[in-house]
Amino acid sequence: MIHLRWCFALVLLLSVFSLALTTKARADECAARFDHEVRKLHSKDDLDLCAATAGKVVLVVNTASQCGFTPQFEGLEALYKKYRDQGLVVLGFPSDDFRQELDDEGQTAKVCYINYGVTFPMMATSPVRGDAANPVFLSLNEDAGEPRWNFNKYLVDRDGTVIKHYPSSAKPLDGELEDAVRAAL
Repeated sequence: MIHLRWCFALVLLLSVFSLALTTKARADECAARFDHEVRKLHSKDDLDLCAATAGKVVLVVNTASQCGFTPQFEGLEALYKKYRDQGLVVLGFPSDDFRQELDDEGQTAKVCYINYGVTFPMMATSPVRGDAANPVFLSLNEDAGEPRWNFNKYLVDRDGTVIKHYPSSAKPLDGELEDAVRAAL
């Protein structure tokens, strides 16, 4: 009976130790700014940003479907396809903070997925400015400043440090942003 108690105690101790290591490993896998689950665009499903970004260079973009910069979806998708196998992930966060996002997420999804062929992760529409900003943008805004318009881009290294905050006018391909992506990878 004593051996059974020792075995039970040992199994319990190992289970607790294993759980502690798993929790620590998860915390070490991704940057705190990405340790969130967020709803995907036009879906009831959530995306585990930690799993999506762990060990990757991340380009976070606040988007809008009715903006003069909306055609940048093409360049963002091309950038994603060009570098995703090397460790780049692009995260799109539609927002109506500048009054240029559609009220219907289904229509927003159509613009992204059908009109522009976006395959990188797109989140549900949410605020990206002020105290109501989603948790990712609260963190980015604190470190790099709030977006001044749609299609601001935040390049974040594998450790979660913001490399640079790019304005809406920064083109995804053939310029400073793409050069910075290559350097970060």
